[in-house]
Amino acid sequence: MTRTCEHCAGPLAIMARAHARTCSPRCRKALSRAKSTAFPVELTTRDRWVRRSATKVPLTVDATPASSTDPRTWSSYKDAAAEVVGVGLGFVLSDVDDIVCLDLDHCLNPLTGRLAPWAAAVLRDAGATYVEVSPSGDGLHIWGRANVRQGRRIRRPDGTAVEIYGTGRYIAMTGRRHGACPSILADLSAVIAKLTQ
Repeated sequence: MTRTCEHCAGPLAIMARAHARTCSPRCRKALSRAKSTAFPVELTTRDRWVRRSATKVPLTVDATPASSTDPRTWSSYKDAAAEVVGVGLGFVLSDVDDIVCLDLDHCLNPLTGRLAPWAAAVLRDAGATYVEVSPSGDGLHIWGRANVRQGRRIRRPDGTAVEIYGTGRYIAMTGRRHGACPSILADLSAVIAKLTQ
């Protein structure tokens, strides 16, 4: 009986150890990454994933430039997570559904984990939804659902900003959950209405 890799479903080597679960170090790393992040199913079941460079440039799984408006450059979550191109993953927001992301800049102290009061209020208003720490380590990405067709940047008096994105953008994903947030997408319509009034 041939054993198969738990990540790519390819055959394991005949001489593979009895406890081996993957066919290569690359698959082992991808399987570990996929299990540790637990992105919401609403995201992982959509073929709108890209890789990203260290400077947040979107890349295809073949290491060519990707586009936030060209579906031919996007991949499935499984394919994007299996690759090692660039430094991480990104998810593309599209007008085919109502998935949105609120990007809160400079609201989290990376040393203490303490949230700025204004960001804590936004997070509280968002309710139980998927939230992750941004690549910079001092911001948050709040994921959810709402009807947002035009992105907005709301500049706060203290110089910080909240950006609201719903289509034509890609968001750098880290898989670093904030607190004990769930792996679901809540309705963010009310919090967006409050931010934009």
